[in-house]
Amino acid sequence: MRKTVFVCALSFFCLNRGYVTEERELNETEKSKLWTRDFTLIIIINFLVFMNHIMILNTFPMFLETLNMDESVAGMCAFAFSVVAVVLRPFIGWLLNNGKRKSILIIGITGMFLMPLGYIISGKLAAMGYAIVSAVTLAIVCRMLQGASLAFSNTTTATIASDALPQRRFAEGMGYFGMATALATSIAPTLSLKLISVSFELMYVTASVFMIVASVLYLVMKTNATVPEKKIPLTAKGLIDKDAVPASVICLVFLLTYGALENFLSKFAVEYDLPSGGIFFLITAVMLILVRFLLGSLADKMGEGVFVYTCNAAMLTAFLLLALAPNNITFYFSAVLAGYAFGGIEPALQSMAVHIAPPERRGSANSTFLCAYDIGLGGGGGIAGVIIAGMGYSNMFLIVGMATVVSVLLYFFWGRKHPSSLKFKA
Repeated sequence: MRKTVFVCALSFFCLNRGYVTEERELNETEKSKLWTRDFTLIIIINFLVFMNHIMILNTFPMFLETLNMDESVAGMCAFAFSVVAVVLRPFIGWLLNNGKRKSILIIGITGMFLMPLGYIISGKLAAMGYAIVSAVTLAIVCRMLQGASLAFSNTTTATIASDALPQRRFAEGMGYFGMATALATSIAPTLSLKLISVSFELMYVTASVFMIVASVLYLVMKTNATVPEKKIPLTAKGLIDKDAVPASVICLVFLLTYGALENFLSKFAVEYDLPSGGIFFLITAVMLILVRFLLGSLADKMGEGVFVYTCNAAMLTAFLLLALAPNNITFYFSAVLAGYAFGGIEPALQSMAVHIAPPERRGSANSTFLCAYDIGLGGGGGIAGVIIAGMGYSNMFLIVGMATVVSVLLYFFWGRKHPSSLKFKA
């Protein structure tokens, strides 16, 4: 009898242990699940946001030509756009820290829906013979509001994506999230040019329709935002997340190179009789997508260093080829290298900036990183323009390419030793 009871008890224990183990494995699987419904929805919303943004960005100088305005006005509008976005992001981060996710996102989506309609009105004013100053002023104001709307939108989408990601697959998930921008970058310019061949009005209406679709997705999306028990006060110190600073600064320096490419590669290609800038950026977009699909999990497993070192080396090589041996072969190869560089380093460093932030600091962490992102791209274009005017394209590539060396040094002596590093060991 005792033997029978012992056997039954042992069997129950083993079965129960097996059940507990199985349940634990299911819980672990659930915790590491990446492709949830809400994560997928926020990627699609981010894609639509950047379709709207890049379609307008790509055609804005041509739109200003219809108002008889030159490149100086376009430059002024671009500067105003960037300044508004950079100034607003820290305050948006503070609002997000207080748990306001969906309300901030709808402000951004609404603004990006309305601004294209504002451009249509400014064009109509000019066509109807009203004072050109009124039409241009409205276009500039709309561009500034577009910058504000983008800041509200993509700071929030990045934060919502951060909330949805499992910690062990954080860098991989941010890589997939960033692919929305890459896809928009490759699709939006061609689509916008086809639409304005019919009319600017059609292009602007299409951009607004994208925001209507984003609004519908927004209505069915949930967020995992944690509302703090006490409202986080607005302080100058609290607007910037100090743990996100190392990754943000390293990325800012690296992005000086990509900012130079974005602004001047197409013109460089024309002057040196190389294939078009459109082909260059199409190759970079395809390479970027491949990197994030095939190598996206490396940062989680090995840390961000693998991308910081190899991506800076790839971008430096691309710049040296463009500076010293510009021809069709090196042009295409440079596009591949630039695509790998940008595709690998940006999500790895954004993950480094955000992954240790608690829910009540994720807004500030994302806004800190995105401010650096804006400054890096904008600063790269500005620095490159000054160098080209005084010393030509070859010297520009050589000088701006040195930013990659600085980026690696910053990481080696500072970033990899910081607690925000994905592989930090105290």
